Amino acid sequence: MLNEPKKSYHEPMHTCEHILNQTMVRMFGCGRSMNAHIEKKKSKCDYLLNEAPSAEQLEQIIAQVNTIISRNLPVTDVIMNRGEAGKIVDLTKLPDDASELLRIVKIGDYDACACIGQHVTNTSEIGQFEIISHDFQDGRWRVRFRLV
Repeated sequence: MLNEPKKSYHEPMHTCEHILNQTMVRMFGCGRSMNAHIEKKKSKCDYLLNEAPSAEQLEQIIAQVNTIISRNLPVTDVIMNRGEAGKIVDLTKLPDDASELLRIVKIGDYDACACIGQHVTNTSEIGQFEIISHDFQDGRWRVRFRLV
C-alpha cells in the first residue's frame, strides 16, 4: 500500500535529512542531496556546490536546521498523483518504476518531498543536529552529521 513507508530508516535522522536538504536548497540554491547514507549513529549527504561552505555558512546551516527542529512542526504525508506532486516538489530523482501515485512527506510549512522512508510525527522528536565533519572535492560537498 502506498501509505506504508517502504524504506526503513532511523526516523529522527531521516526526517532531519529532509530539513537539511531544504536548508541547503534555500541557502545555496542547489538541489537536494545527490547521495545520502542515513544511519542512527551518523549520516552523510552529498551536495553539488561551486565551493565549500565557509565557516560562517556552516554555523548558519547548523542554526537553521536546529531552528526548524525546535519549531515542533508536524510531519505528515499525503498521497498525490504525479501531476499534482510535480507542482510542489522536485520529481527529477524519482525512479523510473515509481507509481503514478506518490507519497509526499511534509514538514510543516518548511519542506515537502516525495519519499518512501519512515519519519517522526513531529520535529520535537528529532534532537539536536550537529555537523561532525565535511569535505569538498570536484564540486561535491560531503557533510557528515549526527543527532544528540
